[in-house]
Formats: sequence, C-alpha cells, structure tokens
Amino acid sequence: MSSNDAFGPEFSHVIDLRQINDEPVVLEPDENQRQRLAARFGISAIDAMKAALRLDVDGNTVEAKGRLTASIVQACAISGEDFPVTINEDIALRFVPPASPHAPDEEVEITADDCDEIEYEGTTFDLGEAVAQSLALAIDPFAEGPDADRARAEHNLGGDVASGPFAALAAMKPKD
Repeated sequence: MSSNDAFGPEFSHVIDLRQINDEPVVLEPDENQRQRLAARFGISAIDAMKAALRLDVDGNTVEAKGRLTASIVQACAISGEDFPVTINEDIALRFVPPASPHAPDEEVEITADDCDEIEYEGTTFDLGEAVAQSLALAIDPFAEGPDADRARAEHNLGGDVASGPFAALAAMKPKD
C-alpha cells in the first residue's frame, strides 16, 4: 500500500470519456492537495501548480497534450538548504484501454511511445494523478541551489583530483 492509498490520490481529477469536449481542461490543486503532493514527492513545498491540457479522443484512446507549470521549493542536493524552482514542461499523455494479456514467458516489445501510455478500465481515467506523476518526473532530485558552491567548499566536496581516490591513477597517466 503506497502512502496515497489510505486517503486516495492527493490530486484526483477523474475524466469520463463520454464528457470530453473541445474545451481545454485546466487543473490546479488546492493548498491541501499541494501540501500532500509535496510530502509525497519529498520536497518542501509546492507553492503553485497548474496544468492546461487539450483532450483528443480517438475511439477508446485519449491523448492529453498541454503544459504543466509549477513553483516548488526543494532542498539543495549539496547544502540541504531550501531554494525555489520553477517548472515549465510540455505534457503528452495517452490513455488507453488495457492491452491484451500476455503469457508469462512471452517476450513483449515496448516502443518509446508505449512508455507514455496509461491504461484505464471502463469509461474513466484519473487525469489529476497523471499530472501529479508528470510533476514528480519533472523534479530534479539532484538540483543544486545558489549556495551549493559555498557548501561544497566548506565541506571539501570539490573532488580535488590531486588528493582524491584517483590521484594515483592520475599520476600514472602519460603526459602529452
């Protein structure tokens, strides 16, 4: 059971295939939803988040394309200090009915397009959860804040080749 199973998804927005029209779908989580998403993604805060998407239906396949913007606060990978980050990403998702089952030992070819497919059952899918997952993928887990260089110098994290573990190998390298 994942952390969002006990209370449901942090940001759910269920779309019914029968209700899709030409109007764009704009999703903006409220403060409580942003706090729960920040906790799920291990970041300090999500100050703002918005996804504007167009949904196109082709039979049972739905393509969602648009833009995700967010203002987040996350810890620097080097100093541990919080700093603001702006996310501005294109989103392209495809919701498809479940694929036909494969035998357990059957080899399955997966194309790059298949990786962005999200299976759904019935006539509904959760666009909010898909947008939340897109935000999670857009967050750089090794982002460095403005004080990263100072923290690196303070804690001798510069990777000085002359004294590091590869110093002996560097000394053996022929000089050109």
